[in-house]
Amino acid sequence: MRVNRSITAVVAGSLAVAALSACSNSTAKTGSPSGGSSGVLNVSMPDGASMKDNNNPYLATSAASNYGYRYMIYEPLAMVNLVQPTSKPTPWLATAWTWSPDYKSVTFTVRSGVTFSDGTPMTANDVAYSFSILKQYAALNTNALPITDATVSGNQVTVTFSQSQYVTQAKVLSTFVVPQHIWSKLADPTTDTIANPVGTGPYVLKTFTPQTVTLDVRSSGYWQTPPKVAQLRYSTYSGNDTETTALITGATEWSYVFIPDAKTVFAGRDPHYKLWFPPSLSADGLWFNTTVKPWDNQYLRQAAGMVINRADIFNEGESGYFKPEIDNITGLPSPAGDSFIVSQYKGVNGQQTPDAAKSLLTSHGFTYSGTTLMDPSGKPVTLTVTDPAGWSDYQTDLSIIHDNLATIGINVTIIKADANAWFTAIANGSFQAAMHWSNGGATPYDMYENIMDGAALVPIGQAANSGNYGRFNSPDATAALQQYANATDDATRTAALNTLEQIMVSQAPMIPTSAGNYGAEYSTKHWAGWPDDSNPYAPIQPTITQALDVVMHLSPATS
Repeated sequence: MRVNRSITAVVAGSLAVAALSACSNSTAKTGSPSGGSSGVLNVSMPDGASMKDNNNPYLATSAASNYGYRYMIYEPLAMVNLVQPTSKPTPWLATAWTWSPDYKSVTFTVRSGVTFSDGTPMTANDVAYSFSILKQYAALNTNALPITDATVSGNQVTVTFSQSQYVTQAKVLSTFVVPQHIWSKLADPTTDTIANPVGTGPYVLKTFTPQTVTLDVRSSGYWQTPPKVAQLRYSTYSGNDTETTALITGATEWSYVFIPDAKTVFAGRDPHYKLWFPPSLSADGLWFNTTVKPWDNQYLRQAAGMVINRADIFNEGESGYFKPEIDNITGLPSPAGDSFIVSQYKGVNGQQTPDAAKSLLTSHGFTYSGTTLMDPSGKPVTLTVTDPAGWSDYQTDLSIIHDNLATIGINVTIIKADANAWFTAIANGSFQAAMHWSNGGATPYDMYENIMDGAALVPIGQAANSGNYGRFNSPDATAALQQYANATDDATRTAALNTLEQIMVSQAPMIPTSAGNYGAEYSTKHWAGWPDDSNPYAPIQPTITQALDVVMHLSPATS
């Protein structure tokens, strides 16, 4: 599930000229240079939240997490490039790591010469402690890592788990390292306020207000060459419209927000304004409640997928940039998922003609009364689709689906729901179909597990909080997911993935249309070195771990 769905909601209406003129440019190169660093980078999000002065990196409710600046203060053991999920992670606080064949343990070699921002050396004990508190406090262990122990031997730390962590390697490597000499003195790290954060990262907290947070680059002691950006300024705006205004006027230079007609409204205004939205290994699309007739019929779901126009959804619903189109029949996006697509599905597009869809239907018991599709029991086929009224991207998608399904005789009713009621209905299974998203990760496992894992299957009326909202029941899919997660060799994983892709294609538990993304809007006016298609060294979204890697690559623009 998305961390914050509000960032993808479309703002109705256009920006007013008065609103544009009301926002001033605050990108002046200010700040105290340190170690070759100079200038300010303005970062913001459209959350509209007044944050509490808490900098606990593990709690999603803290200001450090909501703004994203926790990644500049606290560092991971390795940087994982989820834009290129098969690439090797970059050593960070660990110089090396070795997994056991069953992926139930990993041994880290801890980097020497690293100090926390208070001058205290970081040691292997700090790394072990950082895993130990995740084991001790479930509220901090947001990735639900099944840690059983963390032991130290010299400069090495061995972390053991109760089950294979093959599919969660990226999450393990991304674990923050916190200072034991500070955190061990907290009465309760799940509730105690971290007002003065101390980490190994290149930045320290300078000032905090509920709307703006300022970080300064460390004056000394950072273990690698300090970033060129002397100061980071994080702000929050009331919504997508004010966030877009800030981007257009230059008041902010780095954000993640949906902008209708972004190629004209934003990127077309200034050659320095850029959009880069690489796909994640995840899928948005039309989810079915597979317990509701006639949509419990896999051939009906397949036929629907054959006529849903992904290109129109991308160009109209997602403004041609925000969520990349998925055209492969497996639901795996390109290029992030290319290497995982088994040979029989490489280059196979899910889009077909209405005639082909009708042929599939009539060969499996469906008939036509005039132009109306009738199910095998003789009833007209209808579909009720629902999404929150304010999610205009999804509402546009539903309108496209309405017209697409009409080409094969299906009458679609669109319900614009209240957001809170919608979330409850999706969890409880009180819906027929909806545009929804899947989880994502470094392998297809997260996506497929979220869509069709029988371990998450609960009865209608009971909240499905961990996924499988469509109540898809396939013992073969569940077994293949377990096989993939626990395999100790690539051949077994490939066999499991082949099964999962076959089930996705043949049984169509949902119709993938668009990929999630690791994108951002940004400006090259003052800063150069951003990742893009020509150099996809990291995801560019400002509120994920790899944001630090992006900042480390930036340098003052020369023109």
